[in-house]
Amino acid sequence: MRNFIIIGASKGLGDAFVKSLPEIGDNVWIVSRSYPTSLNLNDGINRYWIEADLSKTDAYNLIANTINGHIIDVLIFNAGIWESNGFREDYDFEKDDPDEISRIINVNVIAAITCIQKLIPNLKKSANAKIVLIGSTAGLENNDFTQVSFVASKFGLRGIANSIREHVKKFGIGVTCINPGEIATQVPLEDGIEKVLSAYNYTQIPLQDIVSLVKCVISLSKASCVKEINIPAMFDANA
Repeated sequence: MRNFIIIGASKGLGDAFVKSLPEIGDNVWIVSRSYPTSLNLNDGINRYWIEADLSKTDAYNLIANTINGHIIDVLIFNAGIWESNGFREDYDFEKDDPDEISRIINVNVIAAITCIQKLIPNLKKSANAKIVLIGSTAGLENNDFTQVSFVASKFGLRGIANSIREHVKKFGIGVTCINPGEIATQVPLEDGIEKVLSAYNYTQIPLQDIVSLVKCVISLSKASCVKEINIPAMFDANA
């Protein structure tokens, strides 16, 4: 039996993690602002919702107080937001609202630091704890993204992973940052991989591929440390 906490898990990739990573008898705490429909599943997995807005500076206290001393075996930080007009042809950095910039940094960077910091005591109690941060190819060198705040936050997430890894190494806790390209979150997990492949011709990554990577990482022994995985789509222009 393992205990998971998945931060950013009401839909898309986070929802896929909630449905696919735990096994019968496992416990998973789902952190999100909106109600996760995965709570309605009856599959032998114990799911609990922590309603939290990561843009609020005290979100980490709400999460830590809810976990309240429970062992955490796997912590996944999947939260991530971007500019309201980001990834559109008409996007213009010069028109970004400073309040939106601040919210992106709060959710993608500050929340990652503070939530992980607060949950390290819970991870220390595990026999083989893993921390997985979901980054982006936007946080890698030599890309052509112009969404400054989102890109800065994803570069920052890699730095967070590097430094936290060094801090928790002495406790035998593994820290991995996974940097995917565009993920086909619009295709539900239940629809299968083939639908994504046929619809997007290898320009987007099926949810199942990222789930498989995380399953591999969290199944490794304490002797192995997977630092970083870059996984663009096969025909990703930024690959």
